Amino acid sequence: MPTISVKKHLLFEALSKTYTDDEFADLCFDYGLELDEVTSEKEMLAKEQGENKASTSLASDIIIYRIDIPANRYDLLCLEGLARGLLIFLKKAEAPRYKALPPPDGQMQRLYIKPATKQVRPHAVAAILRNVTITKEVYDSFIDLQDKLHQNICRKRSLVAIGTHDLDTITGPFYFDVQDPEKIKFCPLNQAIEFTAAAQMELFSHDSHLRHYLPIIRDKPVYPVIYDSNNIVLSMPPIINGDHSKLTLETKNVFIECTATDLTKAKIVLDTLVTMFSQYCDNKFQVESVEVIYEEDGKSCIYPELKYRHEVISADLINRQIGINETAEDIASLLTKMCLASEVVEGGKKVKVEVPPTRADVIHACDIVEDVAIAYSYNRIVERIPNTNTVSVQYPINKLSDLLRQEIAASGFTEALTFALCSRDDISVKLRKDLKDTKAVHIGNPKTLEFQVARTTLLPGILKTIASNKNMPLPMKLFEISDVIVKDSEKDVGARNFRNFCAVNYNKLPDFEVIHGLLDRFMQLLEIPFSQNGKGYCIRAIDDPTFFKGRCAEIVVNEKPIGKLGVLHPEVLSKFDLSMPCSALEINIEPFL
Repeated sequence: MPTISVKKHLLFEALSKTYTDDEFADLCFDYGLELDEVTSEKEMLAKEQGENKASTSLASDIIIYRIDIPANRYDLLCLEGLARGLLIFLKKAEAPRYKALPPPDGQMQRLYIKPATKQVRPHAVAAILRNVTITKEVYDSFIDLQDKLHQNICRKRSLVAIGTHDLDTITGPFYFDVQDPEKIKFCPLNQAIEFTAAAQMELFSHDSHLRHYLPIIRDKPVYPVIYDSNNIVLSMPPIINGDHSKLTLETKNVFIECTATDLTKAKIVLDTLVTMFSQYCDNKFQVESVEVIYEEDGKSCIYPELKYRHEVISADLINRQIGINETAEDIASLLTKMCLASEVVEGGKKVKVEVPPTRADVIHACDIVEDVAIAYSYNRIVERIPNTNTVSVQYPINKLSDLLRQEIAASGFTEALTFALCSRDDISVKLRKDLKDTKAVHIGNPKTLEFQVARTTLLPGILKTIASNKNMPLPMKLFEISDVIVKDSEKDVGARNFRNFCAVNYNKLPDFEVIHGLLDRFMQLLEIPFSQNGKGYCIRAIDDPTFFKGRCAEIVVNEKPIGKLGVLHPEVLSKFDLSMPCSALEINIEPFL
């Protein structure tokens, strides 16, 4: 859930009313938001940089409201959108009509997309804000909204990258192309000299903000670039804009371009930007259109679209879903407060809802129902017992797991609960296995080296637990019954969970008989007899690099291998910083259901 920071006095000025902190917190709650913190610029900077007086001395004591915004409400990620939404909610203003119009002289600006962009970012959209009045507060809000969108819907610029330019410093038509990194040369934003694109990769590799975006294109053979008819570089998406066309407080006409790998999200981002800041144009809420032309096939599109669409939903359905009893007129009024202009149709049975371009979050009927519930207030909904009688039943796999936990603990083993994520080395190098053979599910953007993949075995987690408790008296006998995750192309999500049971005995001697005895007790509990004729369980000698050679066996039930047990290899123990012998077993318990 993103959090925005707005200056208290600017927000109240926009709302034309002053609230106490408690009153504003209640207003936020009524609108489906949460006032997370009341702070100041100085306090925020102190938290980020520590109590460094030199760094915080320039910060002001202006009160800042930090407000939690639902992740899908892109229209509330700036002061302008938040104030507009609250004013409409309070019935102090009506939702504006957003319009995308061609320029009065008919000479529409054009952005040409070269076919080669398919190698990196195949799509682009654009728009123009004419005769804008930009103050310091407006500029800061504009930049902050771009950053919030980049982190949210743009997925850290991997899906969409936004570029904003002073239109009066550049000349159309504009071109979106890709070029060799050594051939792209321009002065990047807030720099005084020109660099090639390749040199900028080195320059920004130490930048705390930009270095996170470099991997998006760094290894590509060509880099994307947007330039005008005079070959002046506007931007190198998704990294940085050119300094030549940067926005200033004197800027009057703003050219906005969004390059993307996802065209739908690019349209949403562009619509959000222009609807929020077109209020500062001389002609409020009017945006100048730009024609985007794909040179490969000559396809032409006009942006921004700023589409309005209509949905018709039954008033009875809304009442049933929420548990209220409101008339269609009241429901229409509640939706209008949520920026969804509505009217009653079909003799009061249904409500016709107009979804504006700012509400990209409204996709299904349930989204409309949710807005009615918010406007009605969740606190007013009467709690009641459902008319349908239901009987809850525990999942068989969970019931079996709970029963086994009790019995294994009674056998002298202590249960451990370890992380479902681990490092790549934990499931490969440390277990003397190749990572390619693990079928591990990798985390796309891991925040730490400790959480790079989903575990494919429970063994590393238990061994790390023992390593962290080496001062405890021996023997240490631990077990865990939890899920492991592996790739599975047959599943719609590309992976599946398995419920495993793992036990480890750590002592001065391997005590293989202890683990073997636990296996026998495990099978006794499940009433599976020992047998080598195919109708029961047995163990068969195998070689596994994780275990000591000649001291490893696979566990077979009804001729199907379900796990392994044995004495762990000394190299495995040393890599987990253990010095005593260890015997272990791990079984998949799902076949026993």
